[in-house]
Amino acid sequence: MTTAEEWCEAFTPRPVHEYLEDTINNLGDSPAADFFGKVWTYREYGEMVEKTAAGLQSMGVKPGVHVGLCLPNTPYYTVFYFAILKIGGTVVNFNPLYVERELAFQARDADVRIMVTMDLCQIYDKVEAIRQENVLDKIIVCPMTAILPQPKKLLFSLFKRKEVASIPDDAAHIRLEDLQAVPGKATPVKINPETDIAVLQYTGGTTGVPKGAMLTHRNLAANIEQMRCVFEKAEKGKEKMLCVLPFFHVFAMTVAQNLAVVLGAEMVLQPRFELKSLLDAAKRKNVTLFPGVPTLFTAINNSPLTKKYDLTSIKLCLSGGAPLPVEVKSNFEKLTGCILVEGYGLTESSPVAAVNPLDRTSVAGSIGRLVPGTEARFCDLEDPSKDAVPGEKGELCLKGPQVMLGYWKRPDETEQTIENDFLHTGDVGYQDEDGFIYLVDRIKDLIICSGYNVYPRVIEEAVYQHEAVDECIVIAIPDPYRGQSPKAFVKLKDGAEVSAQDLKEFLKDHLSTIELPREVEFRSELPKTMVGKLSKKELVEEEMAKRSELAATA
Repeated sequence: MTTAEEWCEAFTPRPVHEYLEDTINNLGDSPAADFFGKVWTYREYGEMVEKTAAGLQSMGVKPGVHVGLCLPNTPYYTVFYFAILKIGGTVVNFNPLYVERELAFQARDADVRIMVTMDLCQIYDKVEAIRQENVLDKIIVCPMTAILPQPKKLLFSLFKRKEVASIPDDAAHIRLEDLQAVPGKATPVKINPETDIAVLQYTGGTTGVPKGAMLTHRNLAANIEQMRCVFEKAEKGKEKMLCVLPFFHVFAMTVAQNLAVVLGAEMVLQPRFELKSLLDAAKRKNVTLFPGVPTLFTAINNSPLTKKYDLTSIKLCLSGGAPLPVEVKSNFEKLTGCILVEGYGLTESSPVAAVNPLDRTSVAGSIGRLVPGTEARFCDLEDPSKDAVPGEKGELCLKGPQVMLGYWKRPDETEQTIENDFLHTGDVGYQDEDGFIYLVDRIKDLIICSGYNVYPRVIEEAVYQHEAVDECIVIAIPDPYRGQSPKAFVKLKDGAEVSAQDLKEFLKDHLSTIELPREVEFRSELPKTMVGKLSKKELVEEEMAKRSELAATA
């Protein structure tokens, strides 16, 4: 078996855009992307990238210049992503659903003066608002109608006119057709994969102010090669990748877009999650690869719509972003016949660090084994300078070529996060003798009940075993006797009924007394992040506000 050190020695870092050029040279006539039925080949993508790169260079984009992408999953994202990297610029991903304040903060922090967006009011209006605050100098505007197939283009122009923004004719706005009309080709640029930042990827900010992880070409190339090893059974030039996770998120950027490009797979683009649209696309294209998050697979499992669709073309699915409940995995595999496995990663590791084998030897409840070239150590929870006793729980720390250079303009936080080349993940877990890693929770999510460590993930897994439960989040609430106790927020499946007391009785056979939730609250919906992960942040804030209000009126 190749050691992490041997793999790293054999790995040759390269500029990320070269992967697209390889696929164009080898599979140029293969379909690269499908957007609601309109298809582009890899050669057509290459031509668009070349024209876009030349236009960006004429605007002054060069090594060291940061360009923002505020785009949903469309061909424009991939074209601009590779065009910016080709000329040595840095991509800064923006969530199109962010409010103006969030967009402005990130643009200022990342030194972004040029933003690429679309002519849809929902996105453009916010970008233009921050430009008028002098946050941006230029906005490159991409037209929605240009990427729609003819029938949809006509319908959109007739019925969706109010959704299309009116773009000023001034020097601050560059239309895509004008950008791509610049004569000549882009001038080649020398890129150092080891040190040149390809992507400035901002963390979600759930644990404080958002920070930009500096991901070099080496980092992204390493994760591309690691994913190529993981997906060794994928057939080059024959796969169809369902791309519903947004490319502005690091998981989708790497595992949906970049991996698809390396495999010469066709990207079936979904600009947002809408279940019927997703199911229609999966059936129409006979998709084979499907990276997702647990809530996506849960929604498909539980929807009555799903019964009308044949999803047996799906072969391999990788779930990330959150723990994959055993029941969700089992039900989705029965539904499709595919292999669905859990993986693990962080923004700071480009992102994938561990994955279960993409075969029937995967271990439910485990994040899998480390991807090639990656090392792990588990730090003692009481004294992080020491390693945890083998088999005991400790903080997972990672080392590998995919680990970021550091945080943009935050040397102190970089120093706290990366020690001796090991990235502190903040996740608590252990590794078994076969190399499988199990995470029990986040350090900051730990619930301390009467001095005992209680892990929300353990409780959530137990709650998911009840047949009526659709989704669950467990957080800590103050307890005058224990200090803290667990509280479970539960969303039931459609038509299901169960009382809090019934659920607590059920859990008595699955949890210790100290782990039993003190409170159970049912919700029609649970909060989620922009990529569909269940989010604890809002519920924690709600509980704090509610208890502060009660204390003030007592």
